[in-house]
Amino acid sequence: MKFLSRCLTGVLLCAGLASVLHAASPQKPNVLFIAIDDLRDWVGYFGHNPQAKTPNFDRLSKMGVSFSRAYCASPVCNPSRTALMSGMRPSVTGVYENNIDFRPIVSPDKMLTTAFRNAGYSVTGSGKIYHESYRRDSEWDDYLQKEGGDPKVRGGQSDGVGGIKFAPLDCRDDELADWKIADYGIAGLAKKHDKPFFLAVGFHKPHMPWNVPRKWFDLFPLASIKLPPHLENDLDDVPPAGVRMAHPETDHVPMVKSGRWKEAVQAYLATIAYCDMNLGRLLDAYEKSPDRDNTILCLWSDHGWHLGEKSHWRKFALWEEATRSPFIWIVPGMTKPGTVCARTIDYMSIFPTLTDLCGIPTPKHVEGPSIRALLANPEAQWDRPGVTTYRYKNHTVRNAGWRYIRYENGDEELYDETKDPNEYVNLATKPEYAAKKAELAKFLPKSDILDPSMTGASEKKGGKRKKVE
Repeated sequence: MKFLSRCLTGVLLCAGLASVLHAASPQKPNVLFIAIDDLRDWVGYFGHNPQAKTPNFDRLSKMGVSFSRAYCASPVCNPSRTALMSGMRPSVTGVYENNIDFRPIVSPDKMLTTAFRNAGYSVTGSGKIYHESYRRDSEWDDYLQKEGGDPKVRGGQSDGVGGIKFAPLDCRDDELADWKIADYGIAGLAKKHDKPFFLAVGFHKPHMPWNVPRKWFDLFPLASIKLPPHLENDLDDVPPAGVRMAHPETDHVPMVKSGRWKEAVQAYLATIAYCDMNLGRLLDAYEKSPDRDNTILCLWSDHGWHLGEKSHWRKFALWEEATRSPFIWIVPGMTKPGTVCARTIDYMSIFPTLTDLCGIPTPKHVEGPSIRALLANPEAQWDRPGVTTYRYKNHTVRNAGWRYIRYENGDEELYDETKDPNEYVNLATKPEYAAKKAELAKFLPKSDILDPSMTGASEKKGGKRKKVE
């Protein structure tokens, strides 16, 4: 009997010790990973465009750390997302454009999703995380398959100006795909999880077409719309390689001639407002989630957008408007609500920061640095600029005070961002700025591999490649 008693006591003591050890072992944090498509810096915390209405982006900004100088790896959907998710820059993979299928080039084992799955996470998602044409379902434990399409513009109604597509829709909010994409995220946040989760939610809007219910257009009366800053002769001091990227004759000239520039700006603002609404629905679920106190939130947009600045529309360029976008983090126990970090970073930091925060080994192929120190202290020492690439050997380096662009053919641009935030005056040809260019050029990528579409000498010398939205 005494022996049995001692055995039972031992079992209870072991069970109690195991319970204590289990309680003392920190649970791996979950991740809510929110991607926005084509959203530039027209969000409240930037203070850049006060006519934008973004109450839920502003709400999120007040909950964590927002970055005012965050730059994409590439101002194009597919290469930006491929770089962000793989940890490898376009200049390393050769994925420079939307029409390059990254899947044969970058294997699944290199991806952020795989790092989390290997660490025991449930990895699920909805919407646009990778470029739509190249989704790789094998990377996910579950992915929303039937998000549906958006309603069409009714017959006889104008759908925009040339390739810039916009029109109000007579439909409900829940008839657009983004509503269902948000629903997937909302359900994922509400349910019980038996292991840590990585939940990705990728909104399509404000990607074109800027077609959302009419009520969102009504928030922005045309009479109140202010056009972006623009100089008619802004491209006069831009070298030929930069002018080719701007291609003003394709979008800007037709837009000005149409007299509908303000309508286009109104439509982009309306589409941002619609996106903001769905973000709000997702944030409501995040705040109610039983796992909120142990869930990291990371929100990013794949790149910015021009609406006439430098006589350019869309992305596909290396200036400020195309390369800067919103970037917001919440890390429980680390980030201080309502803070803004002015340090200059790029999105190659996302992969290593998430693995760092979650205690997952960062694969050796990942190029960027963790920004954990900036999340803990937005004023921490930081000397890394943001680097963005568009097509082969065209790069820009952006630090807090300067932007330097070098094109494949050797053309250059240099802007003093403190004195000239609209990048009106190209200083690159002035001898007194040679040292500044050299200082920034040190950060240009060391590798520039050809992409699969560059099959001839004319392509290598800057020939045209087809753009795919």
